[in-house]
Amino acid sequence: MKKKYKILVTNDDGYEAKGLLSLVKTLKELDDVEVTVVAPANEKSACGHSLTLVRPLRFVSVDDDFYKLDDGTPSDCVYLSLSTIYKDELPDLLISGINRGSNMGEDITYSGTAAGAMEAVLHDIPAIAISQVMDFTDPGGDYTLACETIKKLVTKIREGSFPLPEREFLNVNIPHAKSEAKMKVTYAGYRFYADDAHVHRNPRGEEHYWLGLHPLNFSPRKGVDGMSDYEAIEAGYISVTPIMLDLSAYKSMKKLESWID
Repeated sequence: MKKKYKILVTNDDGYEAKGLLSLVKTLKELDDVEVTVVAPANEKSACGHSLTLVRPLRFVSVDDDFYKLDDGTPSDCVYLSLSTIYKDELPDLLISGINRGSNMGEDITYSGTAAGAMEAVLHDIPAIAISQVMDFTDPGGDYTLACETIKKLVTKIREGSFPLPEREFLNVNIPHAKSEAKMKVTYAGYRFYADDAHVHRNPRGEEHYWLGLHPLNFSPRKGVDGMSDYEAIEAGYISVTPIMLDLSAYKSMKKLESWID
């Protein structure tokens, strides 16, 4: 009997998100694939690579091989899946997404979508994080191109091998309002940030704040060859960025040694 190709799926938009459900439907169209979903019960956007250490977590069955993790993060979902569901045989691939909105540049450090992939590669599981650039005036969004892209990537990985070494994952961003696009290998762009917060008052006059959305303003990185993820998206490409977990600033080590001495 032919062995099934095991794919673990998570996200940070929650288990009912359209992007997640579109992804799962697409993966199940592939031959000899076994898809297991473990996703947060609630939206966990911008939670980063966080684990829940101060309270217990609980799997809640939603459907066959589909679970929500009660108040869990994407990292929790992957971590617990590998130690419980997959304790005897690890999955062949982890896919995190399809995220509603982009994950480019330094936003990767905030991203729960990217964090799901980070957690997987820490355990030597090849991983892809995939995000759909959105027009947020459209509450639903179209994930057709994202699904086609994932199907191509998974097929290519199965027919050959995962293209990256250990502790690196693929971060994929899909351009908005495109029915087709070519893939472009990119680096993570340099994003400009602002402190955008909106104050509101409850009926008792107490202040509370909503953190605002930053506009997508980027620039190329100086001295780096190639195209950034944002430039690729603006040019209508699918951005495919190899991301490594090693955050060491190697170029600054000698300068730091001189400074310490």
